[in-house]
Amino acid sequence: MAVSPHILPPARSVTRIMGYVLLGLLPATLLYAWLFGPAILVNVAWAAFACAALEAIMLKLRGYPVRPFATDLSAVLTGWLLALSMPALSPWWLTLTGCLLAIVVAKHLYGGLGQNVFNPAMVGYAGLLISFPALMTQWPAPLALAHAHLGMAESVQYIFAGHLPAGLKLDAITSATPLDTLRTQLKQDHTLSEILRQPLFGHFGGRGFEMVAAAYLLGGLLLLALAVFTWHVPLAYLAGVWLTAGAFHVYDVDHYASPWFHLAAPSTMLAAFFIATDPVTGATTPRGKLIFGASAGFLTVLIRVLGGYPDGVAFSILLMNICVPLIDAHTQPKVFGHGRGGT
Repeated sequence: MAVSPHILPPARSVTRIMGYVLLGLLPATLLYAWLFGPAILVNVAWAAFACAALEAIMLKLRGYPVRPFATDLSAVLTGWLLALSMPALSPWWLTLTGCLLAIVVAKHLYGGLGQNVFNPAMVGYAGLLISFPALMTQWPAPLALAHAHLGMAESVQYIFAGHLPAGLKLDAITSATPLDTLRTQLKQDHTLSEILRQPLFGHFGGRGFEMVAAAYLLGGLLLLALAVFTWHVPLAYLAGVWLTAGAFHVYDVDHYASPWFHLAAPSTMLAAFFIATDPVTGATTPRGKLIFGASAGFLTVLIRVLGGYPDGVAFSILLMNICVPLIDAHTQPKVFGHGRGGT
């Protein structure tokens, strides 16, 4: 043990950490807008504003000072993550409902930042997916495949007023996600090789979607280099996805997608680096983080392949949030100076 004087590194504020995470999300968000249209920018801005406003309202109602807590960027990050998880053309009230679930229910009803049990953004997303399944499937088609696309002004008009330009139909600008398309057509007895030859699919995953996944990966590696989180959860989560998808693929190569397909889904990389790494709702010990990440990755693929939803990220994270106290309790490191027998 070192002798005094002990010099501690400068403490990182919550605002700085949240700012780093938002910086890591920025490349993928901009690439998303370039490949799928600017509607995602409108939805991100609206969700971030709504979450920040709800945060201020809840702090006021609970008798807490608004300024120090409402300006720590945690609510903005929650809104940003929620918007990236939802279809970009979601109507304003749907996004607001998700923000209410995330900030009011998942965060403040549990005591606020640092005391919430469940990841707020995933609570908001899961609540919307269960309550409004049809609206949560209206994803924008890649601009390279869409019959038409909306500019910034048209996106604002549709999100807040619900009107498309004259003569334009919704199915001309929206499509199912690659995960949803794969799941639906496998149920129709199409083979995997037949499905993957469709224009919606690229080299590893969905056309355009795999590039967004790569951007999430780069943003996550930036956060890893900045020591925002450790390597345990992302590596364990991706390994859990890889091994589980690989086992299914080996069992039936023409029915279950390869591990690369699952890794190339944007939700996989978003979960690995930006959601599962939440320090409040995740495991805290090194071994616990490995168990948490690997189990969440396993459940993600299991839900995708056998469950009732095309993507299992939100449900896998929330299920593992429940297990965190048990994981932490059984993975505590030994107390210094005590042996295996407790002496």
